[in-house]
Amino acid sequence: MSGLPDDAPMPLKQTVYLYLAGVFITALLIGDTIGSKLFVLQLPVIGEATVSCGAMWFPITFVLTDVINEFYGVRGARSITFVGFWMALLAFSIIWLARQIPAASFSPIPQETFDVVFGGANRIFLASMVAYLIGQMLDITLFHAIKKATGQRFIWARSTGSTLVSQLVDTFVVTTIAFWGVFPADVLLKMAAVNYLLKIVIAVVLTPVIYGLHALLHRRLGLDEAVAGR
Repeated sequence: MSGLPDDAPMPLKQTVYLYLAGVFITALLIGDTIGSKLFVLQLPVIGEATVSCGAMWFPITFVLTDVINEFYGVRGARSITFVGFWMALLAFSIIWLARQIPAASFSPIPQETFDVVFGGANRIFLASMVAYLIGQMLDITLFHAIKKATGQRFIWARSTGSTLVSQLVDTFVVTTIAFWGVFPADVLLKMAAVNYLLKIVIAVVLTPVIYGLHALLHRRLGLDEAVAGR
């Protein structure tokens, strides 16, 4: 027994972790759910390129992984990675069960439409989960390797460096598993390259957000940074 009353406030660092985890898991689940919707971008040099809607929201998880890495260490980052994985499986199971329930004749969304939208995401979900685990573990490892080498300096280096490598692997794994046999190899390669470029551009644009969150948590809320390697 801790000896604390039932209405004792939760420790600040734990409260912050819960909020970061909540946003992380929301971005992950939304990215998985809308990932089967593709749209076309007209780019100056590349030309017409196909992009997944999920690629627009996954960079949020990169930012939060780096922030959690910074303040909660390897253990905190890996914990949220696996929580996200199991919650994604839970969401997939709920959607699958919902698809097994026949829609009423007066349902505003008929069974066929529901199955087309959510059933088509099965393969993409599998691809996303495999790529997610590989990418997250690689990102966490690289982040702490760079932090161990540079100390508390150069937040941008460990954030951008780990993202560049981990998302290269993540993007090509998810594109290959999700769309192999659906599109020709040259289209797949172009799709992967454009999605990777989009993720990196968004991640770089969000770098000031990492600095802002770092300042908020460290200077304003007084949270200590994790020691590199822990």
